[in-house]
Amino acid sequence: MRRIALLLILFFSQSLVFSTPIDDLLERIDRGASKKFVIQQVKSDVDFFELDQKGNKPVIRGNSWVNIATGLNWYLKHYAGIHLTWNQMQAKLPAQLPVVMQKERHETNLRLRYDFNYCTFSYSMAFWDWKRWQTELDWMALHGINMPLAAVGHECVWRNMLLRLGHSEQEVANFIPGPAFLAWWEMNNLEGWGGPLPLSWYGQQEKLQKRILKRMKEYGMKPVLPGYCGMIPSFLSDGPKQQWNGFTRPAILLPNDPRFAQYAKMFYEETKRLYGEAEYYSMDPFHEGNLPQGVDIGEMGRYILSAMKQAAPQAKWVVQGWNENPRPKMLDALPAGEVIVLDLFSECSPMWGIPSRFKRDNGYGDHDWIFCMLENFGANVGLHGRMDLLLNNFRFTRTSPMARHIVGWGLTMEGSENNPAMFELMSELPWLNEIPTKEAWLDSYVKARYGKVDETIRKAWQIIADGIYNAPFGNYQQGPHESIFCARPAFNCFQVSSWSKMNNYYDPTTTWEAAQLMLSVADQYRGNNNFEYDLVDICRQAIADRGRIVYNRTIADFNSCDKRAFKQDSEEFLRLLLQQDSLLATRSEFRLGNWTQQARQLGTTLEECNLYEWNARVQITTWGNRHCADEGKLRDYAHKEWQGILRDFYYPRWKHFFGILQDELDGRLPMMAVGNSYVPKEGNPAVEVDWYGMEEPWTLEHNAYLAQPEGNPIDVAKRIIK
Repeated sequence: MRRIALLLILFFSQSLVFSTPIDDLLERIDRGASKKFVIQQVKSDVDFFELDQKGNKPVIRGNSWVNIATGLNWYLKHYAGIHLTWNQMQAKLPAQLPVVMQKERHETNLRLRYDFNYCTFSYSMAFWDWKRWQTELDWMALHGINMPLAAVGHECVWRNMLLRLGHSEQEVANFIPGPAFLAWWEMNNLEGWGGPLPLSWYGQQEKLQKRILKRMKEYGMKPVLPGYCGMIPSFLSDGPKQQWNGFTRPAILLPNDPRFAQYAKMFYEETKRLYGEAEYYSMDPFHEGNLPQGVDIGEMGRYILSAMKQAAPQAKWVVQGWNENPRPKMLDALPAGEVIVLDLFSECSPMWGIPSRFKRDNGYGDHDWIFCMLENFGANVGLHGRMDLLLNNFRFTRTSPMARHIVGWGLTMEGSENNPAMFELMSELPWLNEIPTKEAWLDSYVKARYGKVDETIRKAWQIIADGIYNAPFGNYQQGPHESIFCARPAFNCFQVSSWSKMNNYYDPTTTWEAAQLMLSVADQYRGNNNFEYDLVDICRQAIADRGRIVYNRTIADFNSCDKRAFKQDSEEFLRLLLQQDSLLATRSEFRLGNWTQQARQLGTTLEECNLYEWNARVQITTWGNRHCADEGKLRDYAHKEWQGILRDFYYPRWKHFFGILQDELDGRLPMMAVGNSYVPKEGNPAVEVDWYGMEEPWTLEHNAYLAQPEGNPIDVAKRIIK
């Protein structure tokens, strides 16, 4: 009997093999992959990873699980020619992995690596489930992230808190917005819009956040949880209601209000009860808003910090460096070492002390700060980057005395899953001894991205890197060069959203040239996920740029009263728009159905599915009701160049517009005499179009859009790009 017991103990002890987070990650990448590597975690005061060799196995060594994951990603990209990215986090590893001939070591003194903007949680992640989040967490580890914002389920804290204060479920519902608008509520910009959230949502998101935090902590990441900066529902304030682009903002408690301490204490209690205590809390008082009259911003900062410290004495306050925030008077009132400022737009408009429109002569004083890349606004689709500026500004952090308090780097995009080249560049820079030239880095990227060296592809990417991926100093546009297809039609269409600040900085014919180069070798890369994704994205940009040229020609035709040319060019514009729709149908990432299906799949009843889909549709079109869309100028801010919305939303707008112009050219519109000329009569559709009246009905529909791709991307691209 004793012998049997010993055998059982031996059997179970051999079955329970110790598994590290990296082993689990490798198994998700490729089943059995964990047996192909030697993983070694060692103690070190310096953040590092090493690549080495032991027998026939590569060794990945580092002082934290995240740093080891970063080393693993480095090996896969630069040794094995395997580039894992958002749309493909799995790969078939070769039976015999490439040998590390000489030990390679990388270190960084930027110990904090931040991820996410509040907007990311609504523009990209509003409807993610655990499966998608698990993929993102793996991506984060592979790219060195160890300090992510963790805002999922924040609304659960507020619901519990308000119920404890004696408020009704209806009052909670009137305060907390729908899933696609939670980010702007968290930043004190709006309340209630898009709701009410069903009770099932709270249970669902609480459970999801707990799984996310558990995985973050397994990797050794330090989550940043939302903190309390005085926000309360506007119905609890007797003061005047503040506005943000047409929305009513939540009210803000000032330090002299006795409720501030009470609410802050309760907020942190509920946060800790649900999600535990954090080492970092994120708070942005008066984000994109004016200060209330008479407020002492320094005193406000001290109260916010004090409330956080009472709840979590070791915690630090993380604040976004954006426009006037954090205000210098507030920073001056706070002790050094307790605040970490995210320099949100470092690749374009750094505030930390180097030349920029947002330059602060004294930077952030003696406070720690993080160099961040924003890259994307509104999760708009489009090729975009500031390669030279990013390299140049990051290089300054190694030489400028203003950078003496830099402690990390971060990704603060409003939308993710786009422009992977820029995110790869940003995540590699901290680990390099010398900042590379754009050309040298691009060579290594293209080889890793597609698994081999190809001179034609290299040439295509060089065109992109010198053009659309190289917005120069002085260009402050918010993200991609917006597609004319997504714009509300007008005689002088240029930018799509009200705040994009677009400026022509590249030759639009160069993207067509890059697309043709990619297509010339496309048959050699059939089935290569990264190539086919990039091919579609580059061809999409080329068609959009071609559309802008044709649009300008069409307007010139109209102004010249050239009926024949106008008809030909307006028809070509509409044809290009529909061809764009067909091209994007070949990849699920560029399909509207990928977004709307995510939304509907979170619903537990038909009513919930419809609410979530409405949220998804409104966010990417009108962004709000008529007042917020038009007077608040929010419409089309989060426009998407996606299959489905191009055909059913943008195409009808342009067809209607060109139809009016054609009628005017053909003399079919009633006119009235003014002096010696004639103009369209009042009430005539040529005078004014109720665009919102055309747009809102689409947001209320529930026709199904599929996420599954249709057609072969290479074949469709060949048919369009001639």
